[in-house]
Amino acid sequence: MESVVISANARPATGKKATKATRREGLVPCVIYGGDKVIHCSGRALDFRSLVYTPAFKLAEITVDGTTYKCILKDITFHPVTDEIEHMDFLQLVDGKPLKVMIPIRFRGVAPGVKTGGRLNQKVRRVKIKTTPENLVPELFVDISNVQLNESVRVRDIEVTDKMEVMTSMNIPVASVETPRALRSAAAEIEEAEAAEAAEGAEAAEAAPAE
Repeated sequence: MESVVISANARPATGKKATKATRREGLVPCVIYGGDKVIHCSGRALDFRSLVYTPAFKLAEITVDGTTYKCILKDITFHPVTDEIEHMDFLQLVDGKPLKVMIPIRFRGVAPGVKTGGRLNQKVRRVKIKTTPENLVPELFVDISNVQLNESVRVRDIEVTDKMEVMTSMNIPVASVETPRALRSAAAEIEEAEAAEAAEGAEAAEAAPAE
């Protein structure tokens, strides 16, 4: 698992006034919970960028007053106008203690339906799983090597271990191979041409003199 290392400062005061003062200093107020105690801290927004602005699932190793806490990002608040990070919540990872996380989905193989001109449409990019910190993975996989045109794979097809519980509904489509509009139009034209030829053949047969 890839981790983002962050150095933070303890925040002795946590009221609105203190939080605003922290932001004025160019720091992001944070809270770490889930362990033996709740830790209030702050860090530079720049240090959080590789954790926030990425589709990848990463851990955070936040050091506060010499103690390092291994965490996952649980919630983040952005300023409604500037989009600057205003607050972040982290869940401390404790071995053996279950947690729920959203894990990105990746594909294995190439769908035969894509090879014949179809378009792979990913409908779900993350699924929620319940597991323990020692069984966390950065991504989950689903095999699409047998997916034909107009077929799909669902959450139940995602590869998981017996140490994971999938919390997302199993019947939700993860991805499908769809027929592009141009391909549908071409197929329709072929069908119309074949139907016309069949009709002409039938008419010709009816018009032919009987022997």
